[in-house]
Amino acid sequence: MKLQDTLSNVEQELDVSKKVKIYLCGVTVYDESHIGHARTIIVFDVLRKYLEDKGVEIDFIQNFTDVDDKIINRAQKENTSAEAISTKYIENYFKDFDGLNVKHATNYPKATEHIGDIIKFIEKLIEKEIAYVSKNGVYFAVSKFPKYGKLSKKKIDELESGARIEVDEAKNNPLDFAVWKFSDVEPVWDSPWGKGRPGWHIECSAMSTKYLGENFDIHGGGRDLIFPHHENEIAQSESFTGNQFAKIWMHVGMVTIDGEKMSKSIGNIKSIKHVLENWGPNIIRLFCLSGHYSKPIDYSEELLKENLTKWRQTETCYYELIHANSENSENIGSEVQKLASEFDKALEDDFNTHLALSAFFQLVKEANRLAAEEKLRKQDAEIIKPEFQRMLKILGLNIPEMTDDMKQEIDTMIENREKFRQEKQFQEADQIRDKLNEMNVELIDHKGKTIWMKKENIKAEK
Repeated sequence: MKLQDTLSNVEQELDVSKKVKIYLCGVTVYDESHIGHARTIIVFDVLRKYLEDKGVEIDFIQNFTDVDDKIINRAQKENTSAEAISTKYIENYFKDFDGLNVKHATNYPKATEHIGDIIKFIEKLIEKEIAYVSKNGVYFAVSKFPKYGKLSKKKIDELESGARIEVDEAKNNPLDFAVWKFSDVEPVWDSPWGKGRPGWHIECSAMSTKYLGENFDIHGGGRDLIFPHHENEIAQSESFTGNQFAKIWMHVGMVTIDGEKMSKSIGNIKSIKHVLENWGPNIIRLFCLSGHYSKPIDYSEELLKENLTKWRQTETCYYELIHANSENSENIGSEVQKLASEFDKALEDDFNTHLALSAFFQLVKEANRLAAEEKLRKQDAEIIKPEFQRMLKILGLNIPEMTDDMKQEIDTMIENREKFRQEKQFQEADQIRDKLNEMNVELIDHKGKTIWMKKENIKAEK
């Protein structure tokens, strides 16, 4: 597999002959997670699921930033503790992402649980004279890391001349950033330099090296984290270890809303809770995967409706495969193999989920075409079904399994409806159809038979 590396700006080969170690910058837990967070985490969820499908062992670490000025400000505003705020939004995070069918990370380290590791990390930077103590805290000396700016392609002298950084006379250089902030406002911890809390960037350096080692395979996050967060992580980590930090830097493009950046001041932020309630997990996942991961994607009702249409076709395909029993035939094996190969090739080549989805929907289209032409035999369905289900699993899409009792109930209702129709008792037959509609069961008429499908209940469709 090749992935575009933000640092080198070229595609790098991912070594899948061993365990792959991935660190993904998670959320700062002071508010609800939104569609931008969803896109980044869904992209990495599919990457992981694809590699696991290929038999690759994955160590996947995703942190929670649970100490931060934003959390403290929120706590003061709500007259509660920072811990209460972070606990609430971590719980909400899992509700949201479990709802989006995202597999749990191997570990979810929290900054507050790794203060000792962070302090040891800072001590070594001070010992190496790369960080220094000032009256406001401990700062990383950017000038001591000559390659600063290599990820974001920014130059130190240009950054200094255009610095819009809060003036702090305690800093040696306006670009120097805090690794430890002195404070009396809870939460605070004792340190060799004074009471305070860690800076944002140092958390990820300490936790990623603790769980994955000094050099791991992929470091990921949204493109908004390239500078300063990931730039500062590289500076700290490579100064600490003397080695390359991450082999591949993988960044996911932003989600805009009708062409505009999401912003609280505009009031256009779409929370995951909101989009899940209205569109359900499958449509949201399809939306997040519909463009190349590295490019921005625009959240619009039109694009969501397009994905809803495709999802309905996918559901139809699933139930046509279940009910297939045509006597006619077409050689489908080679086409299925070709589409499976296209799906894998798209993901192997810089993780192109847009092309992978094209192959998946082509498989759906082929199955539905055969069914519509009364050519979908049971044998064909048995060839298509494993590949269809494999792609669904990798993409994290989910068609709920029906229990035998539910299937039996629906089959009985359809048989009764058919009897009423034969007896010309159309009012009774229509009443059964209405009841089936209420259950989101749709009937598909075929030559000599009627099959059914249970559709996902999408609020926005109503």
